[in-house]
Amino acid sequence: MFLVGLTGGIASGKSSVIQVFQQLGCAVIDVDVIARHVVQPGYPAHRRIVEAFGTEVLLENGDIDRKALGDLIFKQPDRRQLLNSITHPEIRKEMMKETFKYFLRGFRYAILDIPLLFETKKLLKYMRHTVVVYCDRDTQLARLMKRNSLNREDAEARIKAQLPLKDKARMADHVLDNSGEWSITKRQVVLLHAKLERSLEYLPLRLGVLTGLAGIVSLLYLLTRYLLPSP
Repeated sequence: MFLVGLTGGIASGKSSVIQVFQQLGCAVIDVDVIARHVVQPGYPAHRRIVEAFGTEVLLENGDIDRKALGDLIFKQPDRRQLLNSITHPEIRKEMMKETFKYFLRGFRYAILDIPLLFETKKLLKYMRHTVVVYCDRDTQLARLMKRNSLNREDAEARIKAQLPLKDKARMADHVLDNSGEWSITKRQVVLLHAKLERSLEYLPLRLGVLTGLAGIVSLLYLLTRYLLPSP
């Protein structure tokens, strides 16, 4: 199995693209879901967030108030970096666990939905392919203002806080252009899935693992024959 890193930007349509991949039966690892999981009460990241940002980022039931925390770090890069240093190691651990589960189930490839794929670059070396869900700046701005009920100034500030989509598109192996009609975007997703499914890039790793398992079984057999007395 090989890994496909998928990213996008705020209001680019990444979530909708992910849904199409899931409908096609693809293995998808959603980092946002993992990110919510690792900050639940009782987990190490939850304790460290409270220590770093105080109890004002907690809801009444003890869960992290994601909106309050997001507002707190939004215009403070140093505090955003601190939060990332707390959560990202825990997120990576869970991602590797999920990846291994899909590998055991025989999937040819798995999509890792990674919002900061190109910003942090820490996971790029594990990706055989990278995909960006792109849309032009005007479309992105209009969608964000409508979706989040933001004025133009606030919407532009949120977009500027991220790496520009045009820069991500230049770094990606595949670009899904979601600037126009959804039917066109959906067709791009279907075609990319077909291309990845036809790829034989999953074979070397799978054959290597099978060869390794066969070697272990053979070694155990020889040790058993050597150690156990003959009847």
